[in-house]
Amino acid sequence: MKKQIIKIYTDGASSGNPGKAGWGVVFIKDGKEFEIGGRSDHATNNQMELTAPIEALKHLKQITLQDNPMGSGVEIVSDSKYVILGITEWIFNWQKNNWRSASKKPVLNRVLWEELFMLNQEFKPKWTYVEGHNGDKHNERADVIATSFGYGEPVKLKK
Repeated sequence: MKKQIIKIYTDGASSGNPGKAGWGVVFIKDGKEFEIGGRSDHATNNQMELTAPIEALKHLKQITLQDNPMGSGVEIVSDSKYVILGITEWIFNWQKNNWRSASKKPVLNRVLWEELFMLNQEFKPKWTYVEGHNGDKHNERADVIATSFGYGEPVKLKK
């Protein structure tokens, strides 16, 4: 039997950076889509870019589908090179260097990185970069959700 793939598009947005902020997620499973989103009164864009995949993976843990989503393959698509490179490359040196960057400064957003790392170890998703604002309809939709939540005007989410 072919392994099922759950594709997850994530995005974050911040007005003012830091400022009012939001995150958005589009899940695609078996050709069906559903969405989640959230907001923060004061956060940076990078914090929201990290929050989106964290919340997506936490949501996957909570949903009970007929078939076990933990037995499915997970792919996370993001337009944030910060998130993609951070979780697939940089984090290993940060951990080795006591959460210091290459410039010996403390890694920003460490708590979020640690949470994402734990979820990443659990789900072992494939991480895929997509260029933002370049016509990918699911990436564009995640952006609309994140931006709308950030402005305090949440859009109707697909359930």
